[in-house]
Amino acid sequence: MTYCVAMCLADGLVFVSDSRTNAGVDHIATFRKLYTFGVEGERMIVLQCAGNLATSQSVISLLRQRLHGEGPHLYNVPSLFDAARLVGQTLREVVEHDAAPSMAAGVDMGCSFLLGGQIAGEPPALYNLYPQGNFIAATPDTPYFQIGESKYGKPILDRALRHDTDLEHALRCALISFDSTIRSNLSVGMPLDLLVYARDSLKIPAGFRVEEGDPYYEGVRAQWCGSLQRLLLELPCAPGSYLS
Repeated sequence: MTYCVAMCLADGLVFVSDSRTNAGVDHIATFRKLYTFGVEGERMIVLQCAGNLATSQSVISLLRQRLHGEGPHLYNVPSLFDAARLVGQTLREVVEHDAAPSMAAGVDMGCSFLLGGQIAGEPPALYNLYPQGNFIAATPDTPYFQIGESKYGKPILDRALRHDTDLEHALRCALISFDSTIRSNLSVGMPLDLLVYARDSLKIPAGFRVEEGDPYYEGVRAQWCGSLQRLLLELPCAPGSYLS
């Protein structure tokens, strides 16, 4: 399984993905699920993927192969909306090509993507692409998307994240979301790939890989856990009627 989260905020974009894939407890591997495309000073595009690994890798490979062709590609589409349409079309192409033999063998070929970034002349944007290739856009009321094993990490995002949250606080929120997910689901695991993009910079960040034992991440996890335990003890005692 996978967990990816992306945020489209007033100050820019935040992306975090885990890197665990598994086909049973004895087939666990590490694969990157966060990919960048861009032209410095003109566009920055990030793709995150979850679902069937063969499908997602085929989609990424086709997108890369076509970057310098004559047709539409991620380096020449005029808007991020058009980039989302292109990825959706490529996803449908891959699934249609591979679906018949795989479905006959009972294999789910579906995968989903988060696509975010900025192209010069328009504001940053974020899209959630479904396995069918259609998609929806993030809004100030819904500033983040998740794909994969999302349920354990969702409560902290709903409680703490807003469109006007600054990027550093949003990143901390994302890391806590991952800590909650990793603690509750063995199919999501380290290392984590993260990328923070400042609005209108049109630079392609190098990103960062959070490895197991990373001092900052481990400190955040420990402080969060300890704070929750202390807060629980500080809550008012339940009245007697609750306990009778």
